[in-house]
Amino acid sequence: MDPTRRTLLKASLLLPLAALLPMSLLSSFVWGQASAQEMQTLSLAIHSEDGPHRLDVEVAETSAQRQRGLMGRESLPEASGMLFRFEREQSANNAFWMYRTLIPLDIAFIDANGQIVAINTMQPCESTSPSECPSYPAGAAYHSALELNGGYFAERGIKVGDCVSIPEEAGFCQPEN
Repeated sequence: MDPTRRTLLKASLLLPLAALLPMSLLSSFVWGQASAQEMQTLSLAIHSEDGPHRLDVEVAETSAQRQRGLMGRESLPEASGMLFRFEREQSANNAFWMYRTLIPLDIAFIDANGQIVAINTMQPCESTSPSECPSYPAGAAYHSALELNGGYFAERGIKVGDCVSIPEEAGFCQPEN
């Protein structure tokens, strides 16, 4: 094989790898940005029969923040969580999953009026393959979702129909009687 042909052959084998490099660097950058980016925190209250339950939550508003969620966390303080906000109403079929999430979580799906329309308890996925992790659909249309430590809602008697408010932004909503 002559030297020119050998050089062309090597280049043709390396070209696909070189094409993948920018994508992997971009992916690493986006994940790094999601974790390094300062998330807004706010106080909210869940109104149930057992009184208001006050929480301080991180707010995931960007696509990168929502994709990262609570991945990699080994613990979550008791009165803390993450609020996922969406620009428009999400379908009842849209689901959350637990890929790379290490702790059990409860999730409440919340409509535009602040009412909890569905609650799920999600277990960590131990698989290294995202396709092997279960997903947890809301089963009802929602505008935001609130993740807290697993068991939080049941321990406090919080249920579908209860109401979530953000006093600093929208005042208090009232739970259904």
